[in-house]
Amino acid sequence: MTSGPRTVTAPRGNSRSARGWPQEAALRMLMNNLDPEVAEHPDQLVVYGGTGKAARDWASFDAICRTLVGLGDDETLLVQSGRPVGVLRTHEWAPRVLIANANLVGEWDNWDEFRRLEHLGLTMYGQMTAGSWIYIGTQGILQGTYETFAAVAAVLAARRTAGSAAGHATLAGTVTLTAGLGGMGGAQPLAVTMNGGVALCVECDPSRIQRRLDHGYLDLWADDLDAALRLAEQARAERRPLSIGVLGNAADMVPRALALGAPVDVVTDQTSAHDPLAYLPLGVAFEDWPALRAADPGGTTTRARESMAAHVAAMVGFADAGAEVFDYGNSLRAEARLAGYGRAFDYPGFVPAYIRPLFCEGKGPFRWAALSGDPADIAATDRAVLDLFPGNEPLARWIRLAGERVRFQGLPARICWLGYGERHLAGLRFNEMVASGELRAPIVIGRDHLDCGSVASPYRETEGMADGSDPIADWPLLNALVNTASGASWVSIHDGGGVGIGRAVHAGQVSVADGTPLAAAKLDRVLSNDPATGVIRHVDAGYPEALAVAARTGLRIPMRES
Repeated sequence: MTSGPRTVTAPRGNSRSARGWPQEAALRMLMNNLDPEVAEHPDQLVVYGGTGKAARDWASFDAICRTLVGLGDDETLLVQSGRPVGVLRTHEWAPRVLIANANLVGEWDNWDEFRRLEHLGLTMYGQMTAGSWIYIGTQGILQGTYETFAAVAAVLAARRTAGSAAGHATLAGTVTLTAGLGGMGGAQPLAVTMNGGVALCVECDPSRIQRRLDHGYLDLWADDLDAALRLAEQARAERRPLSIGVLGNAADMVPRALALGAPVDVVTDQTSAHDPLAYLPLGVAFEDWPALRAADPGGTTTRARESMAAHVAAMVGFADAGAEVFDYGNSLRAEARLAGYGRAFDYPGFVPAYIRPLFCEGKGPFRWAALSGDPADIAATDRAVLDLFPGNEPLARWIRLAGERVRFQGLPARICWLGYGERHLAGLRFNEMVASGELRAPIVIGRDHLDCGSVASPYRETEGMADGSDPIADWPLLNALVNTASGASWVSIHDGGGVGIGRAVHAGQVSVADGTPLAAAKLDRVLSNDPATGVIRHVDAGYPEALAVAARTGLRIPMRES
């Protein structure tokens, strides 16, 4: 039978086809990435981000699945940019899969060379969790987006009260203008309304707007920008949460909103700007875009960058007018600068603006999925998390909101931000719940590559480091090595992520709670050591918050020992 596109969904339940649960988990999560409920373009193996793939081609996908089923408990599958290239004898503590995606030698580490090699069938773009088989749909980025907008709310509240804001700040009475409703950006409208605000979201692809409406992430679809602005202004005046999608090109709509003097308090963006061929140029009809990209990629790239410059110039205009403006890590500013716009970096990235204090504590996006396919297993793990961390009200608020408002895509899953000293406690509790039968099947535990110690990305996670170490890529490599040595079920190293080829190196790990003592021993190490690398990275950069965490927890820092 010729290998080709077909509908893929992950098996459910506690019966496995593979020889062990780590292998079965990898198989199911790979398949889950391509579930039509999860993936943007599953027929093309594209999971999210416009080009982020789960496997290089359908023949590679089939070979990976076949190999995982027969893989021994002392064997490791090597996957090179979405293609299974070898099986080696290792040991039971070794990862069952090691993955490397889109990594190029420095002199060749750019989009043009990547596209040449991709055209030859030699590589693929793995985004972050697409090519590492731990994407869980839009929820995967939702809590990070929620946390970011909560931090924005606190900044706005402090500004209104001259820095003396207290209590839980919200976005009530504010309008956030943004763009992009894809696999990452689609989290924005729900994250804003969960924080009490109004979100106005521009999107050029009508299917993406409809998908967010269908999944409950977006409230309504406005006829045009004028109608959207009227709805936003009314909801803002009533301090009523509302999310509005409007069809159009961000490079046109955002400048128009600025020119109209729109009542906008917060501006950001989540278009697929990391790859200029994934950003719709001004003057190009959406239906004509694919043919233009294929016929003239160089010219399309130039036009896209010029359009991004217009988009960024409007965002700077909003900042000049007093709005809270931030980059959400998709390289929009970098592409605008390449087009010649000199003020592209006049507003900050979200990590240095809001998130870095969390990174210093080893906090980041901890996610898990129920291999049973039963939402009741996620409800049980939600209760376990609340029980484990009773004094963490922001965490409790998130878990409650997620339980009420988040629709599962594919295998039921959850995400929450946990830190160093916390993640392993959750992992061990989940493992106990599997062993006791409280959960119907094992739990897969992973995280976004956007984490405290797993990425070097000078335009996002490591922008503006205190010691100037923004581009040092040793840290994600050390993180991957540590997770391999600690017993993760599969480990990955990627180039590019959400900011594009040559702009980031990042690592991922996934571990399986299957109820066994061996799994418990691995979870204890992996889920402690993984976030510990984030604390260490920020200690080394001189952040006092990280130094305090290391001192309080007894984390050894040789250069601080006498």
